[in-house]
Amino acid sequence: MANVTDLQTKYSKLAQEYSKLRAQNQVLKKAVVDEQASSLSLKEQLKQRDQSLRKQEQEMDSLSFRNQQLAKRVELLQEELAVSEAKGKKGKSKGDSPSQHGLETQSVFDEDLQKKIEENERLHIQFYEADEQHRRQEAELKSRLQELEKDSEQHQAVVDGLTTKYMDTIERLQSDKARLEVKTQTLEREAKECRMRTEECQQQLRRCQSELNRQVKQSSSVIQEKVPFNDTKFSDYNSLNVPPHNRRHQLKARDVAGQALNFIQDLVAALLNFHSYTEQRVHIYPLDSSIEPISPLNQKFSQYLHENAAYVRPLEDSFLQLHQSITEDTVTVLETVVKLKNFADNFSSYTHFLQKILPYQLKSLEEECEAPLCTAALTAKNQELQSDTKKVTSVFEKLQNYINILALPSVRQDALPQSSTSAVFTQLAACLHSLHDAIKEMSKHYNQKASLEQELPTVTQKLSTTSECLLGSLGSLTSSTGKIATFFSNNLDFFTSSAYSPRGSTVTLNPLQAESMLANKKKAAAYINAIKKPRPQSVPYREALTNRRILTSSTESREGLTQQVQQSQEKIARLEQEKEHWLLEAQLGKVRLEKENQRIADLESQLAAALGGSPNPQAAAASTLAQSHEETEKEQKAAGKETTLCTSLVGMLCTTPTVEHVADEESREQLIKTHYMARVGELTTQLQISDSKAVHFHSECRALAKRLAIAEKSRETLSEEVKLANQNITRLQDELATTKRSYEDQLSMMSDHLCSMNETLSKQREEIDTLKLGSKGNAKKNKGR
Repeated sequence: MANVTDLQTKYSKLAQEYSKLRAQNQVLKKAVVDEQASSLSLKEQLKQRDQSLRKQEQEMDSLSFRNQQLAKRVELLQEELAVSEAKGKKGKSKGDSPSQHGLETQSVFDEDLQKKIEENERLHIQFYEADEQHRRQEAELKSRLQELEKDSEQHQAVVDGLTTKYMDTIERLQSDKARLEVKTQTLEREAKECRMRTEECQQQLRRCQSELNRQVKQSSSVIQEKVPFNDTKFSDYNSLNVPPHNRRHQLKARDVAGQALNFIQDLVAALLNFHSYTEQRVHIYPLDSSIEPISPLNQKFSQYLHENAAYVRPLEDSFLQLHQSITEDTVTVLETVVKLKNFADNFSSYTHFLQKILPYQLKSLEEECEAPLCTAALTAKNQELQSDTKKVTSVFEKLQNYINILALPSVRQDALPQSSTSAVFTQLAACLHSLHDAIKEMSKHYNQKASLEQELPTVTQKLSTTSECLLGSLGSLTSSTGKIATFFSNNLDFFTSSAYSPRGSTVTLNPLQAESMLANKKKAAAYINAIKKPRPQSVPYREALTNRRILTSSTESREGLTQQVQQSQEKIARLEQEKEHWLLEAQLGKVRLEKENQRIADLESQLAAALGGSPNPQAAAASTLAQSHEETEKEQKAAGKETTLCTSLVGMLCTTPTVEHVADEESREQLIKTHYMARVGELTTQLQISDSKAVHFHSECRALAKRLAIAEKSRETLSEEVKLANQNITRLQDELATTKRSYEDQLSMMSDHLCSMNETLSKQREEIDTLKLGSKGNAKKNKGR
C-alpha cells in the first residue's frame, strides 16, 4: 500500500508540473503572438518610414535640381551684373540717365538675389531638419531592433529551458515507468505467492474445520449421552430456581462500562477546565485583581470554584471502581452493583456544589451588567446566561435523583421493580439529552457574549485569552455530553433488558440467587478443569431417581469398573516393564555366561600349562579355581550393584536393584504414574496449542484473503494508472514535438525577418550616406560660387 501511495503522490506531482508547464507554454504562445503583432506593426511603420524617406528623397532631388537652376540663374545674373557694371562705368561720362538706369537694374538684381539667397537658406534649413529627423528615426529603429534581438534571445532561452525540462520530464517518466513495471512484476509475484499461501491456508482451514467438526460431533454426542441433566427444565425437582450465568451479558456490560468510563473521563476533564477558566475570568473581569481588589462576592465565588476538583475528581474515581468491579466472573444487575452507590453519592456531592455556587454565579453576571461599559446587548446575553446556568443546575439535580433511584436496589432489596427500572432508564436518557441541549445553548450564548466583549475598547489580551479557553472548555463539555446522551440512547435496550431473570418467572434477581449462581459457575468451571481426573459419570435426573436402588445395590458400579480398568492398565504397564527388565537381565546373563565360558577356557589353558610345568599340579589347580571363584563372586556383586535400564513405548526408566524390592516397585509405580500424568498434561497443552493455532491460521487465512483482494484491486488500479501515465507521456511527447516545431518555425521566420530588416537598413544607410555626400558637395559648390 505504501508503494501505491508513493506512486499516487508522484503522479500528482507530475500532473502539477505538467499543468505549470502547460500554463507557461500558453504564456509563451501569447508572448510570441504579441511579438508577431508588434513585428507586423513595426513592418508597417518601416514601410511608412520608407515611403516618407522616398518622398524626402524626391524632395531632395527636386530641391537639388531647383538649386542647380538657381545657381545657374545666379551665375547668369552675376554675369549680367558684371556686364552692366562694365557698361555703367563706360557710360558714366555720357550722362546721368544711363547711370540711373543702371542703378534701377542693379536694385532689381539685388532684390532677386536676396530672394534667391533667402530661398536657399530656407531649403538648407529644411534639408537639415530632414536629415535630423532621419537620424532620429534611424536611432529609434536601431534601439527597437536591439530590443527585438534581446526578446528573441530571451524567447530562445525559454524555449531551450522548456525543451531541457521536457526532456528531463520524459526521462523521469520513463524511469518511473520502468520502476513501476518492476513493481508490478514484484506485486504479481507476491500475489502468486499469496495465492499459493491462501490455498495452503485454505487446505489447512478445511482440515482444521473437519477436525473441529469431528470434535464438535464427538463432544455433542458425549454431552447428549453423558450430560442430559438440566437443573431448570423441571421446576418440580428444583427448590431454588437459579438462572444460568450469562457470560455474553457480562462481556457486554464490561464493554459498556468501559465506554461509559471514557465518556465520564472526558466529562470530568471538561468540567475541571470550565470551573478553572471561570475562576480566572472572575479575577479578570469586571475588575482585574492585579490592579484593584475584586468584590467580596467574587472572592467567595472564586474560593468555591477553586475547590471544584474535590467534587469533580471523585466522579471519575468512583466510576473507575465501578468498571473494575464488573468482570466476566461476576453478576451485573442493579441489585449486585454495590459500587454504583458510591458514584451516586459523589454525583450528589457535585450537584450540591453546583447549587452552592449558583447564586454567586448569578450575582457575578449581575455585576458584569452593572459595569460602566456594559451595553444593552451584553446585558441581554448575561440574562440569557443566568437562565442557562439555572437550567443546567436543575438538569443536574434531575440526573442526581435518577442515579440515586438506580443505586437503591443495591442497598435495599425490592426497592425498585422491573417495570419501574425501564421507566427510570428512559427518563435518564431524556434528561441526558436535555443536559446536552442546555450546555449547547449556554455555549452559543457565551460565544455571542465573547464576540460582543471583543468590540469593547477596554478589553485586554488576558480577558480575550481566558474567554477563548472558556469557550473551548464549553465546546468540549458540549461534545462530551452529546456523546454520553447518544451512547445512553443507543444502549437503552441493554440497560432495560433483564438478563438474569429465572425462567418461568418475572421476579428480579436477588443477591442470594447471584451468590448461588456464582457458586454453581465455580463448580462447573472446577468440574471442567478437573474433567481429566477419574470421576463418576452423571446420569439424567429421572433415570437417577428410578435406578437409585439398582445403583446403590449394584456391586459392579461404574466407579468400580473404572478402578478395575485403571488397576489392570497399571498392572499391564508394570508387567511390561518387568518383562523388559527380565529381558535385559537375560541379555546380561548371556553376556556373563559368555564371559564365564571365556574365563573357564582361559583357566583350563592356564591349568594345562601349569600341570605341564608345576610339581604339585593339584595344589595349583585348586588355587587357580579358588581365585577364579572369588573373581566371579566379585564380578557378580559388582554387576548386582550396577543400574538396570528399562525401556518401553511410554518412556525410559532407570532402576537400581537393592535388597528392598518392595520399595523399588512402589517407586517405579510412582514414576510411571507421574510420567503418565506429565504425558497427559503435555497432550492437553498440545491440543490447546493446536486449537489456538487453528484459530490463528483461520484468522490469518481470512486476513490473507482480504489482503489478496486488496492487492488485486491495487494491481488493477496501478495497471490503469500505468496506462494513463503512458498515454500522458505520449501526449506530452506529441505536444513537446509540436511546440518545438512551432518555435523552430517562428525562430526561422524571425531570423529571416531580421536579415531582411538588416538588409533594408544597410541599403537605407548607403542611400543616406550618398545623399549626405551629395548635399555636402552641393553645399561646397554653392560656397565656392
